[in-house]
Amino acid sequence: MKNDGRAEDTIKNTAKLLKRLANATDLNNAEQVKQFIANLDVSDSYKKNLSIAYSKYCHYNHLEWQPPRYTAQAKLIKIPTREKLEMLISASGKTLATKLTISLETGLRPVELMNLKVKHVDLEQRVIYPTTAKHGTPRALKISHKLQQMLQDHIIRNDLSQDDSLFNGNSETYGNNYRTARNRLAKKLKDATIQTIRLYDFRHYFATNLYHKTKDILFVKQQMGHTQIRTTLIYTQLLNLNDDEWTCKATDNDHDATQLVESGFEYVATTPNGLMLFRKRK
Repeated sequence: MKNDGRAEDTIKNTAKLLKRLANATDLNNAEQVKQFIANLDVSDSYKKNLSIAYSKYCHYNHLEWQPPRYTAQAKLIKIPTREKLEMLISASGKTLATKLTISLETGLRPVELMNLKVKHVDLEQRVIYPTTAKHGTPRALKISHKLQQMLQDHIIRNDLSQDDSLFNGNSETYGNNYRTARNRLAKKLKDATIQTIRLYDFRHYFATNLYHKTKDILFVKQQMGHTQIRTTLIYTQLLNLNDDEWTCKATDNDHDATQLVESGFEYVATTPNGLMLFRKRK
């Protein structure tokens, strides 16, 4: 798979799936593997992934097998509120908080984030230029002043040079660290809903929020690094913007207005007495 140019995460996931099959079956007995997959109490999407992984094993070892037909079930993504995502960031250590803030502000895939080098971050212009995964289009992603400062502190604190990786580890360690912090916060607050928030939900929030702001599906596609527009279209279905889902703020000066925009608020209107009105999803 590596020789065929497959992504590192795809290779790791295939290995993980094959290990599960190997622990329960004889991988050289295709009918036994097929029966095991069929009897699993899991989604058809997972069964399909197991079958795809086993097909690779059979191809490499010249084994005959007729893959079963499983169809991945489409699921509507549940988007967490920004308030809960920011709670997770606040409850994390400095390095994890920096990673999560990047995920929230740029929608980078975990593997893309963990592949970042210092040279991919232009602190002066406040732009991140990631190496796009899944053969997606190149993109430039704007970041806030707050994240700019977090990244600058991180680089200085760790004495990083331009060719250094921005973070140690890989997407798997990022996910493990996130889940540990998330579960700890959920237990502390006795809030089971926090434990349902996945790392990828930061990316989903970014896309949903960006589409709401721009209504430009092609721009969202480009910023997400998608190759297919149908992947992006799901984000047009996810918003339920009722009036009671908004936090509203007002200011009459440019400095506060700038701070509100950088905190995720969007400009709505200016009142006759000169107050600028902003709002943000709860």
